[in-house]
This record gives sequence, structure tokens and C-alpha cells, in this order.
Amino acid sequence: MEKKTKLTASNVRVEYPQRKAKPFLALDGVNEEVKEGEFLSIVGPSGCGKSTFLGVVSGILPATQGQIILDGKPISGPRPEIAMVFQDSSLFPWRTVLKNVLFGLEIQKVDGKRSMERAQKLIDLVDLKGFENHYPAELSGGMQQRVNLARALAVDPAVLLMDEPFASLDAQTRELMQLELLSIWEKTRKTVIFITHQIGEAIYLADRVSIFTARPGKVRESLKIDLPRPRPLNIKRTKTFLDYEDYVWGIIEKEVKRKETI
Repeated sequence: MEKKTKLTASNVRVEYPQRKAKPFLALDGVNEEVKEGEFLSIVGPSGCGKSTFLGVVSGILPATQGQIILDGKPISGPRPEIAMVFQDSSLFPWRTVLKNVLFGLEIQKVDGKRSMERAQKLIDLVDLKGFENHYPAELSGGMQQRVNLARALAVDPAVLLMDEPFASLDAQTRELMQLELLSIWEKTRKTVIFITHQIGEAIYLADRVSIFTARPGKVRESLKIDLPRPRPLNIKRTKTFLDYEDYVWGIIEKEVKRKETI
């Protein structure tokens, strides 16, 4: 049975005005369709507008042209149904793990007992039981990002946006966090749009990978990832996985070279 469309980007264009030059064109007609419960990764050359696109989807950044439709309604500003996880954990240092996870529920004025139960359930889900009363400074980088993920999930978003959430982690922790994220996603089945510079990370996590052109960015190709789930980390060493990686890198390499000749 075909999944319904959750989010659609139609001809999204973003220009930044410049004081003494022509407008800076970051995105030039991005078209994308994300299904309910789909895990979409976006990759592309540096500076191709991946994070800009995520800003438009979140409602934080207005599009110069085009629109984003979520559940049939255009996005014209930040929406409670959309949660963002950034590269930095952005936790409140004066709040404990539990208080950080509760933050969004407090803003939504969710009943205290219900919010406490939900927060504790999510802390258990991200494997931080026993750390409820710890402060961010007492946690490793990977643990901080788990808290960040739990905080985003606490508001029960329709769409979870992730902008290079593991970029600041060491290689081993990053791999373990990828595995952890997939485990959480398989339990929650949230619609996820995940930005990364790491091609292997994009392929490992996603149902589909969108490859952006060099700036100004738009979708060059959309690649379905036909790998079985659940995915152990050692799937990255299989021929099928490495073939996907080579294919995506080949497209990005062509885009970088094309940009250099313009």
C-alpha cells in the first residue's frame, strides 16, 4: 500500500539580498515529495543550500518563490508539528536532562503528569535512564545529542528535521549514534529529513537520498536505497552499500567540477 504524501516542496527558490552586488541565489527551484514515515537524507556539494532548504521547511526562513506544503497546508512560519535537531546540542546548561526534555511540553502547557510520563518514556527510549538529574556539562557529546533528540520527539512532531546532528562527534560515537537513531526511528516511524556531508551516513540511514546540485541548489537526483532493515553497522562493508556510495560520490564530484568550470 502506497504511503501518503506528508510534505511537498514546490519550486522553492531562495535569494539573499546583497548591499553592493546582485542577490545571492542559494536555492533555485527545489522540488521534493516526502512520504509519511519516510527517512530522507539530503547530500550535495558544500554550500549547495541543504541547510537553507531545511530552514525553509522549518518555517524559520521564508522562500523567495515556491512553497512547502505539510499535510495539505502551506508553511508560512514555524509550526509546532515540525521539530529541529541542530549540529550543536543547544541544551540549556542550567536545566537537567529531564528539564531539557520537558521544555517543549512546558511551552505547549501539557498537563504536568502527562508531560512527566512522556519525558521519562523518551529518556528511556534514548537510553539515558538514570541520567535524568544530570546537567549537560556532565554528559558526553553523544549523550547530549540523545537528550536533544528526546527533547525534539517530546512535542510529538509530524516531521523531524536534522541538520548534521552528528558532525561534531568523533567517528566511533558518530557510528553508534547512527545505529541508535535508526533504532529510535524504527520505533517511532517519524517523517525525517536528515542533512549530512557524509555520504555513507546518508545511505545507511535513509529510505531515499536526494542529491543536490552545486549552488544554486536543486535536486539533481533522487536515489531509492534498497537495503534491508534493520541495518547493522557492518552493512556498510557490503558491495551493495559501497556501490551506492560510489554512485552518489560520482554525482557530487561531477557537480563540483561543473561548478568550477562556470
